[in-house]
Amino acid sequence: MATVSLTPQAAFSTESGGALASATILRFPPNFVRQLSTKARRNCSNIGVAQIVAAAWSDCPAARPHSGGGGGRARGVASSHAAAASAAAAAASAAAEVSAVPNAKVAQPSAVVLAERNLLGSDASLSVHAGERLGRRIATDAITTPVVNTSAYWFNNSQELIDFKEGRHASFEYGRYGNPTTEALEKKMSALERAESTVFVASGMYAAVAMLSALVPAGGHIVTTTDCYRKTRIYMETELPKRGISMTVIRPADMDALQNALDNNNVSLFFTETPTNPFLRCIDVEHVSNMCHSKGALLCIDSTFASPINQKALTLGADLVIHSATKYIAGHNDVIGGCVSGRDELVSKVRTYHHVVGGVLNPNAAYLILRGMKTLHLRVQCQNNTALRMAQFLEEHPKIAHVYYPGLPSHPEHHIAKSQMTGFGGVVSFEVAGDFDGTRRFIDSVKIPYHAPSFGGCESIIDQPAIMSYWDSKEQRDIYGIKDNLIRFSIGVEDFEDLKNDLVQALEKI
Repeated sequence: MATVSLTPQAAFSTESGGALASATILRFPPNFVRQLSTKARRNCSNIGVAQIVAAAWSDCPAARPHSGGGGGRARGVASSHAAAASAAAAAASAAAEVSAVPNAKVAQPSAVVLAERNLLGSDASLSVHAGERLGRRIATDAITTPVVNTSAYWFNNSQELIDFKEGRHASFEYGRYGNPTTEALEKKMSALERAESTVFVASGMYAAVAMLSALVPAGGHIVTTTDCYRKTRIYMETELPKRGISMTVIRPADMDALQNALDNNNVSLFFTETPTNPFLRCIDVEHVSNMCHSKGALLCIDSTFASPINQKALTLGADLVIHSATKYIAGHNDVIGGCVSGRDELVSKVRTYHHVVGGVLNPNAAYLILRGMKTLHLRVQCQNNTALRMAQFLEEHPKIAHVYYPGLPSHPEHHIAKSQMTGFGGVVSFEVAGDFDGTRRFIDSVKIPYHAPSFGGCESIIDQPAIMSYWDSKEQRDIYGIKDNLIRFSIGVEDFEDLKNDLVQALEKI
C-alpha cells in the first residue's frame, strides 16, 4: 500500500500576539492525488480554503487551490496556530486513509466538519454557516451557495472517467446521484443533528419510505406507534406486507409493549415520532435506544415536530433521524423536501436505494431550504415561546376542554420533554368545549391562521384533523382518538397578542 509523507515547506514562527510570520505550505509527493480516495481528496482540497491554509500538489501545480479576484485571497497565510493545526490534522487524516484499504468508507468527520465544530459553537452559527462558510464544492466568492441546475456532470477525458469509477476522482456523474447545492444543504443538516451523514430527498414521506425500504429486510419486523402521521401508517400497513414485513403497533408511552415486541419478534427497527402527531407524545429516546440495541434493533426517530434546534436524537442514542424539511427546516411554506441523518454506514444504504429509485430533491428546492435554515434558530425560538404562552393561555380558557403540549406540566411526558428537548415546539393541539359543528365554527372564525395542512412555517396554520386528515374514516378516528373537537394549531412567527386575540374572538363563536 502507498504511504505518504507530508513535508512542511516553511517552519512556524511567531511574533507577539501569536501570529504566523510566514506561510505554511504542505508539499505532497508525486502521484499523491491519484492515491487518495474520493473522501480523502475532498478533505485535502478543503485545506486549500483561504480561512485555513494553502496547499500545493508537487506534481500538479495547475491544480493548486485558488480563489477568484487574481488569487489574492489564497496566499497560504494562516491567521492563527489553531487554523494551521486544523489543516495539518486534516492532511494527516487524509494521508492515513491512503495507507488503509483503498476506497474504504471511514466514519470520521472531514477536516471542514472538524473546523466547523471548533469555530461554530452554537446551533445559531451552524444554521447560518455550516456546509457553506468553511468550504463547499462550488468554486465561488459569492456569500450564498449558488443553485447548480444540471442533470449531468462531464469528464475531461476517458482516464478521468476511469479514475472516477475507481474512486480516484470526485464527481456526482449524474443529477440523481448528487448536486453541489444539495450537498451543502446535507452538510448543514449533518452539523445541526451531529450526524456523520445526511441524504436529502424529495419529501419527508419519501425519506421514510426510502429508510424503511433500505434498512428493513424482506420478512423483517418493525415496531411503530399509534400516534403518528397517517400516511406513514398507511404505507407501513399496506406496502410493507408485500415484502413479508410484519409490524407491531404500540402506544407511545407503553414500554412494556415495546419490550414484549422486542422479546417475541426479530425486530429490525423501531420507528417513531417524538413528539408525535397530533397529540405530541414524547418517547424517552435514550431509554428506548438502549432497549432496541440490546436486542439488535435499530431506532429511527422522526424528529419533524421538534427540529434539530429543540432535540438531537442522535446524541441520545438514536441510529437515524428523519425530518420532513417542508416544516420547520425550510420554514416558509414554499418548498417540499425530506432528509435522513445518522451514521454513514446506515445513511449510505439509504442513499444507494435513493440513487436507484429516484425521489431527487430539485436543486432549486435545496436552495430554498438552505436559505430557510439560516433563520431556523430564530424562527424556532420564537415559535417555542409563543406556543408555550398559547398553551398556558388555552389551558385556562373555559371553552377549552384539553390542551396537548409537552411544555405543560399536565402533559403525560412533560418530564421526558424537559430532559431531552431544549424547547417544546410550535404546535399546540387542543380540544374545544364543543361538538363537531361548534369546532367548525371556531375554525371558520379565525382570521390570522390559514386553514390548511402542514406546520412549522412562518405563517400560523390551523386545522380540524377529523376533517383534514381523517374525513374518510370514522373508524380510524375512533381507533386513534381523533375527536371531532380536536384542533391542531401550528404557530408561526406572528405576535402572540394578535394570535391570542384572534383565538378569543373565534372561541366566542362556539
